Amino acid sequence: MIVAPPKKMEAAEELVRLMVISLRRAAKSQAEVIVELDKAGFGQSRIAELLSTTQNAVNVTLNKAKKREARGGRANES
Repeated sequence: MIVAPPKKMEAAEELVRLMVISLRRAAKSQAEVIVELDKAGFGQSRIAELLSTTQNAVNVTLNKAKKREARGGRANES
């Protein structure tokens, strides 16, 4: 028997997806979206799911952003 998720979960998921849409529209690149979602506390697998990409792509993007930040560049440059 399949049990439907509670209404609160559906509403929360909808809000998350709307947030991602807003980020995509405001961001210059997907890398910027990934960095912002990471800063917001989303895990790499969740970010990958939300952006329809792979966890490896998210990991590579975050590593590049951290290296740029360590060199004094902006973390969200692509």
